[in-house]
Amino acid sequence: MVAAVLFDLDNTLYAPERDLFALIDKRINRYMLEVVAIPRAEVDGLRRHYWKAYGATLQGLIRHYGVDPEDYLDYVHDVDVSTRLQPDPLLCSSLQRLPLRRFVFTNGSRGHAERVLAALGLAESFEEIFDIRIANYQPKPNPDPYHGVLRQLGLAAGHCVMVEDSLANLATAKQLGMTTVLVAQDPEQSAVVDHQVATASQAAQLVTSWL
Repeated sequence: MVAAVLFDLDNTLYAPERDLFALIDKRINRYMLEVVAIPRAEVDGLRRHYWKAYGATLQGLIRHYGVDPEDYLDYVHDVDVSTRLQPDPLLCSSLQRLPLRRFVFTNGSRGHAERVLAALGLAESFEEIFDIRIANYQPKPNPDPYHGVLRQLGLAAGHCVMVEDSLANLATAKQLGMTTVLVAQDPEQSAVVDHQVATASQAAQLVTSWL
């Protein structure tokens, strides 16, 4: 029986076309250039390498440059989300009608998540935010943050639904035993996807229809 729904944040609760990550992307590059003093010509290659090896730029910078993860998170998320996001009344009402525990599970920071939720008009829609700190800054799709969330909830994976825009992140959720819902406009054929919808509001409505 489903007891909780875990929603990814960026590009899941709002459409990728909002392009909020473009603002964060610029801040990551600036951090690498100006704070860590990595030569400009090496930044893009290192970011690709760190994403492939560790799942996130932050893990590479921690491991190879000893950066302070809190300093990094504060710096890269220092963007005005209100320039890209507006309240989403449909999503708000769909979430409020979903009679299950609802959580945000993100690779970003809690502060960033709180600002995004406020801009979307969803500040009261979730019980808790699980951020990149849940497993010592290990990002999804690493299994550690998933296990950390499940421990915090006191639930088995089979009682959880994961709503995500990332197939890689859903693959871990599926492997652990969660029901998976992909949020994407284009049809995707994958064994890790149990259901696919176009928007987060449709995901909330779908789960509600099961109850």
